[in-house]
Amino acid sequence: MGTRVYLARLAALPVFDPNGDRVGRVRDAVVRLRTTNRPPQVVGLVAEMALRRRIFLPIGRVTSMAADAVVLGTGTLNLRRFEKRPNELLVLDDLLDRRVTIEPDDGAGPGPVGTVVDLGMELNRNNEWLITRVAVREHTGRLARRGHIFQAEYDRVRGLLTPTDTQGTSNLLALLEQMRPADMANALQDLPDERRNEVAAALSDRTLADVLEELPEHDQVEILVRLDRERAADVLERMDPDDAADLLAELPQAEQVVLLDLMEPDEAAPVRQLMNYRPGTAGSVMTSEPVLLTPDATVAEALARIREPELSPVVAAQVFVARAPSSTPSGKYLGMVHFQRLLREPPASILGGIVDDDIEPLHPETTLAEITRRMATYDLVAMPVVDSARRLVGAVTVDDVLDHSLPRDWRDRDTPADEGLTAQIAAATAHDAEMQGTGVRPADGRVSDR
Repeated sequence: MGTRVYLARLAALPVFDPNGDRVGRVRDAVVRLRTTNRPPQVVGLVAEMALRRRIFLPIGRVTSMAADAVVLGTGTLNLRRFEKRPNELLVLDDLLDRRVTIEPDDGAGPGPVGTVVDLGMELNRNNEWLITRVAVREHTGRLARRGHIFQAEYDRVRGLLTPTDTQGTSNLLALLEQMRPADMANALQDLPDERRNEVAAALSDRTLADVLEELPEHDQVEILVRLDRERAADVLERMDPDDAADLLAELPQAEQVVLLDLMEPDEAAPVRQLMNYRPGTAGSVMTSEPVLLTPDATVAEALARIREPELSPVVAAQVFVARAPSSTPSGKYLGMVHFQRLLREPPASILGGIVDDDIEPLHPETTLAEITRRMATYDLVAMPVVDSARRLVGAVTVDDVLDHSLPRDWRDRDTPADEGLTAQIAAATAHDAEMQGTGVRPADGRVSDR
């Protein structure tokens, strides 16, 4: 392991135990503030495991920090959820993007001003990892020109440990945008409220829409109401209509009306329709934008349609076939074709000749319990929803069913269900480790080196 490591570069790297089994991913690094002007000490890393659980990894148990992975020297871990202590800061959450001033070498006059883009730690003779270098992007004062990045010794940096009102968002955004929306949502939940809202507001409309769909409802509302109404409407337009309808349902009636009026009419129409259905029914949870083609479309056209990158896997898993028009509400619903069938058929075949019409479609008033039973019976990931005239009005996907069947707070980081499931995983992991004589084992009590 090298004697200098830059901490922001560790973000999202996989963590492995000594046997090569993956433990989780690095989400941050923990620094401990010390008395006088001594540099902060890096005491460990924060790793995210299954079920979004974040644990503390003491730095002394890390044997390798390379460009592609972090490796531990022990399989014994404390699985207690990480909590930051009063004298600790997180590098990515608390220090990245801080506005700092660099003291000149000669100590004369004001030095350059910039924002923190990374922090370097080094191992001293006492086997302690200390923050010794700070990478800073200089402020140029010009909107179109980015300042160059330079490094400064820690003792020349002023303002690094000041309150967060001098903290920006650009470098944290650069790290977050490398993550999947679900991981980005997890990272935002760990930020203080004000910092989370600042970062969320700095995301693009498309990215923020994707992230909101992965957050608990109370966090969705908190972020949305902090945006100005025009921006909030733009973000709602980029969400899936069923997710936008669910989020709007959490707002006061007057606010719903304002935001729907600000949305483009074509984008607001399916959301309004979904909000008219009774909660807990197929109509209230379905997506109104399934993959829908007419019976004279070819297999080649269907395969091209489901390859579109903006489609989620469950939506792209099947093509629904109906008479024109080929948007909901469609003409008469004829059936569906699973993507595996498409892969087995000649590209020139027409969908009308291979359509599966054996599954009776759902109706908007079908209950979630009935939907779940029928999906399980036929091993389906999506089912069509038709109205009284047998026009396709939407499709219920398995993720829609899960979202509305789980407890409302299932996305929260500290729910009792989350704790129980994590305990089960810890127990199973410990049992496997004992059987194999190796692997990750939960430690008893809090680790002594923190």
